[in-house]
Amino acid sequence: MRGYYRRRVLVQLESKSKTRPEWLKAPAPVGESYRDLKSLVKDLNLHTVCESAACPNIGECWNQRTATFMILGNVCTRRCGFCAVQKGVPLEVDYDEPARVAQAVKLLGLRFAVITSVNRDDRRDGGAELFAMTIRAIHEQVPGCGVEVLVPDFQGSREAMNIVLDASPEVLNHNTETVPRLYRQVRLGARFERSLEMLAYAKEYRPDIPTKSGLMLGLGESNDEVVETMRAMRDHHVDVLTIGQYLRPSPMHLPIHRYATPAEFAEFKRVGMEMGFKHVESGPLVRSSYHAAEHGS
Repeated sequence: MRGYYRRRVLVQLESKSKTRPEWLKAPAPVGESYRDLKSLVKDLNLHTVCESAACPNIGECWNQRTATFMILGNVCTRRCGFCAVQKGVPLEVDYDEPARVAQAVKLLGLRFAVITSVNRDDRRDGGAELFAMTIRAIHEQVPGCGVEVLVPDFQGSREAMNIVLDASPEVLNHNTETVPRLYRQVRLGARFERSLEMLAYAKEYRPDIPTKSGLMLGLGESNDEVVETMRAMRDHHVDVLTIGQYLRPSPMHLPIHRYATPAEFAEFKRVGMEMGFKHVESGPLVRSSYHAAEHGS
């Protein structure tokens, strides 16, 4: 118990010394569209990463009638130190879920949908089958609607990646999240090289599908390391990059080492465009799916 209270004191001291700056304050999630979408997600028994991962943009995005649907349940088999998604024994796979996601996309009148999932290391294909079913269901129920999938690393399985890509999503996204040096702290069970290899393989297998990845700042990386990581992504043919500020979901998650400034985010965008990325979305509140329709257009 003494250790527990000591951690609480350290967290309180940290929060007092690192007051969140003005540029990281997002509007409260209110409004008619927000309430409608929340009700729709509940009625169709769906999950969104917006809620499960405590995204700060949920008010803005839901009021614009956009959301990132999270398939394969809301319990993850990995224990990444930055993520607010519940960890533990995963739920049974719901094979009706793809049709319900497509129904939600249709009811919302979306022209671009983003689908992600928890890690499902308990399954041989890592959940690739359900990704493919969801992509096809949306394309069938909502003709002309683009689909971006934010996939796990599938533990390096090219067969699993093939299953997803054969369903022809409009964008294939897999986040590297942080710089290589911090992987053991930040992404338990993942390897930086494996993530890059999967992104490069996706481009090799389906060169017509744009690839995308994302980074969080504030976990202890240096700016030089960020630039080196961006360069490694381009060397592996990543087309689109997102960069945002890490925000600690709770005192039990990894601490914030610092807040990157808007000027720094702007500079990373400039550097990224010079490197040859087709699009760089860089800002304090940017998340993987932020303005995703613009990336996939």
